[in-house]
Amino acid sequence: MEEIMELGFFQMAAAYIFIVVLLFILKARGIRREKELLISTLRMTLQLILVGYLLAYLFENNHVLWIILIIIIMQFFAIQNIMKRVKYPLNTRLKQIIIFSMVLGTLSSIFYFILVVVQVTPWFDARYFIPIAGMLIGNSMTGVSLGVQRLVEGMHDQKSHIEMALMLGATPKMASKKVVDQAFDAAILPTINSMVGMGIVFLPGMMTGQILAGLSPLSAIQYQIAIMLGIVGCVSLTVILFVQMGYKTFFSDQAQLHLKLN
Repeated sequence: MEEIMELGFFQMAAAYIFIVVLLFILKARGIRREKELLISTLRMTLQLILVGYLLAYLFENNHVLWIILIIIIMQFFAIQNIMKRVKYPLNTRLKQIIIFSMVLGTLSSIFYFILVVVQVTPWFDARYFIPIAGMLIGNSMTGVSLGVQRLVEGMHDQKSHIEMALMLGATPKMASKKVVDQAFDAAILPTINSMVGMGIVFLPGMMTGQILAGLSPLSAIQYQIAIMLGIVGCVSLTVILFVQMGYKTFFSDQAQLHLKLN
């Protein structure tokens, strides 16, 4: 394996020139994003430095309790992010379904990937578990966020069509099928699109990192294909769980459409 090329202080500092260039562009165009850009850059830097030290500690002090704590924290922030991204207020039942879908969908996918695909021993090896869990949960968070947004919007936009279908004898499932399918499609489309250009238009971050770390490109490709398939499966599972249960919260026990969101 080739020696890993590490970046020194001045090399890292030189990378921030891209931020300086963007600041000049924003200033020249009169786009008031300078403060937001500086705060984002500072937060990214501090967060990644802290995560780096945390991961170094976890790798050296590998324990199942640490992994359980990390997965709980990941799930908590992912679910919070989903609820914050949706423009509409969400009722309690819909929030419960978001939590259930994320927890069941991501955990089952993570453990399948760890135990069957990668076959890590022990399963709680932090060096494998944390990066894999992060990628699966992060992508599922994005997918469910899109699914929630499109489902809620669809129920409002298609209100008259759904009510007409109900009046003609359709069940809530039949009346809302189009909205549910559109929500699912919108949620998984970004993941599918990312696969289309992968390897031709761009090299994925995980694969690039492994190659820069000295791993053979062919081995890096194998891992990237596996993780991308895992992401697709995890996003699909979490989103389908959500939409298949989520639409029911918009109907009463008497199969009447209600859009009250508090």
